[in-house]
Amino acid sequence: MKALRCSVSALLQRVNNKGKASASVVQTAHLHSKHLHSQLKMPEINMDDLDEKQVQLLAEMCIVIDENDRKTGADSKKNCHLNSNIQKGLLHRAFSVFLFNNEEKLLLQQRSNAKITFPGCFTNTCCSHPLHMASELEERDALGVRRAAQRRLQAELGIPTEQVPPEEMTYLTRIHYKAQSDGVWGEHEIDYILFMQKDVDLNPDPNEIQSHCYVSKEELREILEKAERKELEITPWFRLIAQKFLFQWWDNLHNLKQFVDHQRIHRM
Repeated sequence: MKALRCSVSALLQRVNNKGKASASVVQTAHLHSKHLHSQLKMPEINMDDLDEKQVQLLAEMCIVIDENDRKTGADSKKNCHLNSNIQKGLLHRAFSVFLFNNEEKLLLQQRSNAKITFPGCFTNTCCSHPLHMASELEERDALGVRRAAQRRLQAELGIPTEQVPPEEMTYLTRIHYKAQSDGVWGEHEIDYILFMQKDVDLNPDPNEIQSHCYVSKEELREILEKAERKELEITPWFRLIAQKFLFQWWDNLHNLKQFVDHQRIHRM
């Protein structure tokens, strides 16, 4: 079974027919931490109703950082996404990929309802985390982050790794944001923004993605307007990036060097 590929018009029509695209808000994962946050007391979380595959992914070790993106240790994906820890300052490294085809259309995905945070929400091409492993800890030119993006583009969208080599990804800048998904789960990330333009082969994993489509600027503006009217849901990081940066970058897809800023972290 493959994730549904839909045209933008079909996507918007489906939203109109069904009303607000509801995300099954998944209610609420214990590994011993390797860093200073290990002293935080982990609340008891009922995971009986969560998707088995997504629960397994909660054991992955994320890169824990300070507010200046300096590595301070590692902790499980579960612990990094609990609001109770986020409120105490737990922060991890992440990335957001924006993949455009040769017609300059942006690939969007709708997160599956199995996802722990922001299920059912529409978002940019791929959003995930580098892991606390040697290959993805490499900070020179954000190489570790770009390797992680290659890995997740294959895992989520089925894109062959040879079609998305790290050296073809443009690392633009970083944003720091915080957002609650529900009463238990949330996000607190410094998010590396990666751009790439290429025609690729897609074979999405339905456990990760329930639908996907390429959109023009005008079509994305229509989606954002529908999100403002609460006719569909988009992820908070995608909303922030779209509102502040995306269209200017998109207008200059072949001249992105002017926007490369590896010094600043945009606090959003």
